[in-house]
Amino acid sequence: MAVYTQVDDGDLNRLLADFDLGAVVSFAGVEQGVENTNYILTTTKGRFVLTLFEKRVDDADLPFFMAAMAHLACRGIPAPRAIADRRGAVVTRVRNRSAVIMSFLDGRQRMAPTPEDCRLMGGLNARLHIAAAGFSHTRQNALGLAGWKALAARCGAEADVCAQGLASLVADEIDFLSDNWPAQFPGGLVHADLFPDNVFFDETGISGVIDFYFACTELFAYDLALTLNAWASENGQWRVEHARALIDGYDATRRLEEGERAAMPVLLRGAALRIMLTRLNDFLHQVDGALVAVKDPLEYRDLLRFHRGGGSEKLFWKSG
Repeated sequence: MAVYTQVDDGDLNRLLADFDLGAVVSFAGVEQGVENTNYILTTTKGRFVLTLFEKRVDDADLPFFMAAMAHLACRGIPAPRAIADRRGAVVTRVRNRSAVIMSFLDGRQRMAPTPEDCRLMGGLNARLHIAAAGFSHTRQNALGLAGWKALAARCGAEADVCAQGLASLVADEIDFLSDNWPAQFPGGLVHADLFPDNVFFDETGISGVIDFYFACTELFAYDLALTLNAWASENGQWRVEHARALIDGYDATRRLEEGERAAMPVLLRGAALRIMLTRLNDFLHQVDGALVAVKDPLEYRDLLRFHRGGGSEKLFWKSG
């Protein structure tokens, strides 16, 4: 979440005139995140999240995202639901941007997850993949290998402004992944951004999953690799106990195939490169006046170096 576009009282009143959500009690921007503008909206009828879509989100993808959240919520995944206006539409316009009002999910993020949190996260990731069955919509992953190449080209030699040698590292890694990326594993609807700030916990376990705006049709094992990197590393350092717990939690619900397990070291490299490149792009091309904390791309550079050195491979030598 973040705030790139300022919404004033007039904007808000015009928007809510089309909804049956009661009177405004409070309205505040949310600073975390890097992709879209988000506000927490509290009315006399409850709490909601107003999202204005910025940057990488294509309006043509919004029906996919809305359908994905609805599909998963109906199958027991604690995903938010879009609120329809009086005409039944869920996508509207605010400040010349597409926008939605979503249900608010209770719970708190655990930004320093324990191994037990990781075990629960692995189980949730597997449940999401199982719940994807029957989802008829498809969306190509805009941040797959072709997307990484485009981001690398956009950053170019400027990458070395962030850290000397970064441009060369990116080029070498893209060459490797182009030759070694797997393609024939189970897949379907995935979240593709299951970072700790997108998952809420309460006293019963995981209570909510938000920010489905990278959701796409992709390999389940790659989605797991993204989750592993996000939950089993800290400041670029790999945490073996956290990784083992997350894999165990996943396997207890959807057991990885032998080929998926064998390919995981490569998938982890791709997952690390993907996050490093999007962070690098945001670092090099910051938006003036945006209320957003730009995240450090070098954290994922260090994680990528770890995976390139084979540090995570021992997790996957055995299938049991």
